[in-house]
Amino acid sequence: MSIFVSEPGRPVGTRLPEAFRARRVDDVTELTETRAINPGRSEATDSELQRATNAGRHRALEEYGAAAGEQREERPYLPVSRISSPTLYSVPATATVSEALSVMDEHQVNHLVITSGDNVAGLVDLRWLLGWLYEREASAMSESLVHIELPAFLTASPETDAHQLARLMLAHQLNAALVVNAKGAAAGIVTSTDYLRLYANAGRHEGIV
Repeated sequence: MSIFVSEPGRPVGTRLPEAFRARRVDDVTELTETRAINPGRSEATDSELQRATNAGRHRALEEYGAAAGEQREERPYLPVSRISSPTLYSVPATATVSEALSVMDEHQVNHLVITSGDNVAGLVDLRWLLGWLYEREASAMSESLVHIELPAFLTASPETDAHQLARLMLAHQLNAALVVNAKGAAAGIVTSTDYLRLYANAGRHEGIV
């Protein structure tokens, strides 16, 4: 499955990629937008992996390796499922900013999934929420999330290559991505901290060698 970026918008209904709703999606390059962002719908990225949607890890490996022009033995394929965390916390879109911050504080997490009924309606991080509050009056703490335009967020499948996802996170200046399974349900989250942990572990192993 490809990596998708869902445009900023209010948490009404689902904000997951349109691929889950059998609609047309557009391709963009890894590091630059081909045109202005369309706030009306999601856009697909990393088109090299587009055909890997329903083919599982082996097909994802084939597509990634072909795009990178590498021999099979040299392909640095790392599925997102290997580094992502299955632990997710969420609040309904009807929750207030204050309630969202309280959930983050209670569970000591920096990211929350926003839901609308049974649908994924957004993904927010602590830094974004605090920035949003800073630009407004103190009464904004009682503002319901459903009335706020939430930020863009990335989604990827468990089979998506983690290196590819890292490049898209950098390109869109996002420090997290939601992992979505084949049924369109949130299955985990991968953050910049996961990449730092991976890098630190790799460095430790190299030091031992």
